[in-house]
Amino acid sequence: MTDVPGQAPPVVQLPAGRLRGSDEGGIWVFKGVPYAEPPVGDLRWRAARPHPGWSGTRDATAFGPASPQPFLEGGDPVLGGHGTPPFDEDCLTLNVWTPAPDDARRPVLVWIHGGGFVSGSGALPIYSGETFARNGDLVVVTLNYRLGPLGYLSFEEDRNEKAAQAEPANLWFTDQLAALRWVHENIARFGGDPGNVTVAGQSGGAVSTAALAGHPEARRMFRRVILQSPPFGLNIPTRDEYRERVDAYRRYAGAKSLKELRGLPWERLAEATGVLFAHTARWGHWSTPFLPVRDGVTLRRHPAQTLLEEAAADIDVLIGWTREEANFAFALDPGYAAITRGQALDRIAQGFGQEEAADVYAEYARTRPGARPVGVLMDLITDELFRVPSLQLAEARAAAGRPVWAYQFDLPAPTYDGRLAAAHCLELPFVFDNFDSWSHAPLVAGIDPALGKGLTRSMHRAWIAFARTGDPNHADLPTWHRYRTDARTTMRFDSVTLPVDDLAGHARRLHTRRNAAAVG
Repeated sequence: MTDVPGQAPPVVQLPAGRLRGSDEGGIWVFKGVPYAEPPVGDLRWRAARPHPGWSGTRDATAFGPASPQPFLEGGDPVLGGHGTPPFDEDCLTLNVWTPAPDDARRPVLVWIHGGGFVSGSGALPIYSGETFARNGDLVVVTLNYRLGPLGYLSFEEDRNEKAAQAEPANLWFTDQLAALRWVHENIARFGGDPGNVTVAGQSGGAVSTAALAGHPEARRMFRRVILQSPPFGLNIPTRDEYRERVDAYRRYAGAKSLKELRGLPWERLAEATGVLFAHTARWGHWSTPFLPVRDGVTLRRHPAQTLLEEAAADIDVLIGWTREEANFAFALDPGYAAITRGQALDRIAQGFGQEEAADVYAEYARTRPGARPVGVLMDLITDELFRVPSLQLAEARAAAGRPVWAYQFDLPAPTYDGRLAAAHCLELPFVFDNFDSWSHAPLVAGIDPALGKGLTRSMHRAWIAFARTGDPNHADLPTWHRYRTDARTTMRFDSVTLPVDDLAGHARRLHTRRNAAAVG
């Protein structure tokens, strides 16, 4: 889209300087807005710092570069790609979509993209805020933050031990916190209400969102969170537990000191990322070479636990998962397609113990008649990493009388003969109401447009309602009650969308047994 003929490009005056955006079909858009100083040179592997501002009028009609990340020519077989050039370390920018930069004080939706802590960008068309701004009268912000080694590693050897422990290990977190500060201080100039902010994220972005809720400053800057497919089953290591990965990465990058690391081009850092993937890979586990760290500064507890703290009691929470999350990473891998029952049993035993493995396998097979071993394994990984930890958060908040709504996305993808099913990420085009932006993604190929339109209306409007009021109910959706321990209402989004009592009860009960055995 381009500026409306005859209409002057929109300009907003900020404390940092003037911004010129563009009018895209009646929605004002400001792209590539710097929210922190570029983390380059000596600022590589340093916490985000305030941007010094600029003189004159800054053009904000083009997105800023994404954080350096691996890039596969031709894309991948599921998403078709999740992050495209240009890449650059000078990446700490955000984007704003608004119906008008006036004094309307609209609700604000801040979106944090996922990508396994290693890929993605707030500038991707699939995360455009245009639909939420147009259909929901919201002000939408998306952001870039440091990924992979630049955001999820820290090298503290140039400071004494005491000073090092006071420095944040989660540089990605300092970026996101800086972006939230920018929103709090500036969004009113774009027609938004800094007192009515929802932070939303998917996958790794959902982990970020929960982590922010546990930070004393960050949690004061938003009222509610949307957690889509948070992998809360990940172990979040301490600094000491994470040090082996940091040291391994340094070896793969070929640098003996922090000074040498700061001198390497980011392209070399991205190459070493691929080697760390291989170093950390474990059969039957979703590969995550980079992780958030419980550093005692930015993150003191597991992100899921932060939403159970008293200070987060009044934060409204919408949380959900897709029915076959793990199919995203494993279902198309020929190395998993032909696994044996014995291999599945061995993987089950890692969590439940050898004596329980056969019974657990039988329980999973019973809920999926005719399931092959690979199907049992997919369900196990989905439950361990996504569904059960999300349920446990909903259970704990409900037991404490704190607001939480739960959903499960069940619509299967027809592509690849249905092998992906309701895989990780499949809910995104429905939430954003932007199927046209997903034409590159095999994941959504073959979905019936009529079916997609109805489900999109249900989900997109629910997210708008939640961002506006803290309640996802709307006229085109069956009544969606809060999750409670006596009802466990979970909205099942499918060709027919209905609330179901204890929809994932089988998984909850099975893994409750596992947890009880571990305690015993």
